[in-house]
Amino acid sequence: MINTAQILSPSESVCPECLALLPAARVLRDDAVYLRKTCPEHGTFETIVWRGAESYAGWVRPKTPAYPERPATAVTHGCPYDCGLCADHRQQTCTALLEITQRCNLHCPVCFADAAHQPPPDPDLATIESWYRMLLASNGPCNVQLSGGEPTVRRDLPDIIRLGRELGFGFIQINSNGLRLAEDPAYAATLRAAGLSSVFLQFDGTESTIFEALRGRPLLQQKIAAIENCAANDIGVILVPVLKPGVNDHNVGEILRFALRYAPAVRGVHFQPISYFGRYPIAPTDADRLTIPDVMRLVVDQSDGLVAPDALAPGGCENALCSFHGNFVLMPNGRLIPWSKNEPQGCGCQPTSAAEGAAKARSFVASNWIALDAVVPVSNGPSLGEWDVLLQRAKTHTFFISGMAFQDAWTLDLERLRDCCIHTVSPDGRLIPFCAYNLTDRNGRALYREKI
Repeated sequence: MINTAQILSPSESVCPECLALLPAARVLRDDAVYLRKTCPEHGTFETIVWRGAESYAGWVRPKTPAYPERPATAVTHGCPYDCGLCADHRQQTCTALLEITQRCNLHCPVCFADAAHQPPPDPDLATIESWYRMLLASNGPCNVQLSGGEPTVRRDLPDIIRLGRELGFGFIQINSNGLRLAEDPAYAATLRAAGLSSVFLQFDGTESTIFEALRGRPLLQQKIAAIENCAANDIGVILVPVLKPGVNDHNVGEILRFALRYAPAVRGVHFQPISYFGRYPIAPTDADRLTIPDVMRLVVDQSDGLVAPDALAPGGCENALCSFHGNFVLMPNGRLIPWSKNEPQGCGCQPTSAAEGAAKARSFVASNWIALDAVVPVSNGPSLGEWDVLLQRAKTHTFFISGMAFQDAWTLDLERLRDCCIHTVSPDGRLIPFCAYNLTDRNGRALYREKI
């Protein structure tokens, strides 16, 4: 049998062995899309990036770029080596990640940052203030996520949150494993008083074996306690499962149902199919990967009819191939009524504005990822029709389901990277797209992290 392949479009990538810049192509074969590239020294690499040719054709969205108004670095070596942002980057900052510590109170087998492994000293408050001011000067008051490491290990976390709010950042979130929030109910109140908007909570499933596989210990009860303490103190919670084939891909529906039981304090679920950063002497196989359409199928198939396929649409801020989202209103009877819809694009569709997409994404997150001071009670009496209930619930019970596929050395597509709107503030004060900042070769050598 002859295995034929069709080249869909050219791009660029890097070699997983040496991170050298390589020409690449998106290749269609057997109803799946692969990224193919050849290094003169290390050979050819081909990795699945999308399962489902039909959905791929209708998912791509052309955009009018939004180049940085004040690029911080010159284009010298080309993408991905000149991040700062450079003048060739095509999207504004929607969310800026500030890594305020590399220390952590967990030692997860799965970790973007390799946190707690010989961590450097924490940046002081003056340095963090300089990062905040850099963001204001380069981009304006974008959404901020305080990350690490585990940000709650810092005693001065409330001061860091308070400083950001005083400088004009309206939405500040922490990326947390939730352990301290679970242990100390008063701690959530302290963070809320400082101005915390939301918690991006590591939450990989509803079974102990899942946490043991991905985090090294059973943590479900701590996660529940963290959610309840946040809910009691009006802090919005986003559940963030890392999905790994054979570990928790069977649990997607249960994660959604768990989240809905804690709505509206839990504002939604953000799935992250696993990416392979760090040291991998044996390269991940295609069976080790979940693509964006794989995750969407898991959501639809395991939701017991709650989520229809056309309720999940491409992201409007980042490259369409990076993510999906579905926005819903949770009704009193448990139904999810969608207010997002995927309308497949033909080849003649007009480009959308990247700047407008970033502005809408910032606004949506800032408005919908937070808890409400008071949930307005909804009457279920005969005089209140479903449309009136929907309008009221749209103010109090919005719920979202989304996913983002971060790129590693095998899947890195520089067309996608140039459209990134999630930027990490490096220790020297540069803005670097998330996937570039965390990128490592097969032996764990970083392109940016720990080198700046």
